[in-house]
Amino acid sequence: MRRITEEIREHLYGLAEEDYKSFNRNIVPGEERILGVRLPALRKLARETAKRFGTAYLDDAEKSLNAESLHEEITLYGLVISCLKMDREQRSIRLDRFVPLIRNWAICDTCVTSCKFMPEDPDYWFAYLEKYRDSDKEYDLRFMIVAMMSHFIDEEHIDRILDYCNRIRHDGYYVKMGVAWAVSVCYVKFPEKTGIFLENDRMDDFTHNKSIQKIRESYRVSREEKDALNLLKRKTR
Repeated sequence: MRRITEEIREHLYGLAEEDYKSFNRNIVPGEERILGVRLPALRKLARETAKRFGTAYLDDAEKSLNAESLHEEITLYGLVISCLKMDREQRSIRLDRFVPLIRNWAICDTCVTSCKFMPEDPDYWFAYLEKYRDSDKEYDLRFMIVAMMSHFIDEEHIDRILDYCNRIRHDGYYVKMGVAWAVSVCYVKFPEKTGIFLENDRMDDFTHNKSIQKIRESYRVSREEKDALNLLKRKTR
C-alpha cells in the first residue's frame, strides 16, 4: 500500500519553484534540503492534508521524518499539527515529536505562528512552553520564546516573558535574535514596563543592543522614544 507521505512528497515537488528555492536558500543559511514551495501553497496543502488524512498523516510522517527530511516536509508536519482538531494532550504529544525536528528559524517561526490554539487555553500552553526554558538546544529555546511572543504578550504573561528573556543564556544566533524580537514586541505593547526592563536587564550585549535596534526600527515607536532608547545601547568592542 502506498504511504501517505510518498503522495505528499509528490505534491511538494509539484509545487516547487526553482527561483523561490534559490531565494529560500539565501534567507535560510545552510539549508540544503529545500524545494522552494511558497508558504501560502504549503499552508493550503497542510489544510488539505489534515482534512483528507487526519491523524493518519501524522502517524505516517512520524515513521519517516528525520534530520535528513526535506525542509518543506518538516514544515508541513508542523502546520498539520496546528490544523487538526485534537485534544490538548494529544497535540502536546505531537508537538513533542515535532520540536526536535526543527533545524532552522523558518521551520520554527512558520509553525509557531500557526499555533492559534495556544491563546484559547493559555494556562495549559504557556506551561507547556515553559518546559523548554532549561533546554540547551537552540531551536527548543527559539520555539519557546517565539511562541510566547506570538501568543502571550498580555497583562498576565508580560512579566514572565521578560523574565525569560532576561534569563536565557545560549550562544546560538537564532536564540539571541528570537529574544531580541520578543523584547521589541513587548516594548510595542508594554513600552513603560519594557523600557524599565531595558534599563536594568542582564541580557548579553548583543541581544540587548539588537533588542533596542529592533524597537527603533518599528514605525509604532515615536522618535522621542527611539532617541531615549538609543542612549541605553551598550558599547561593545
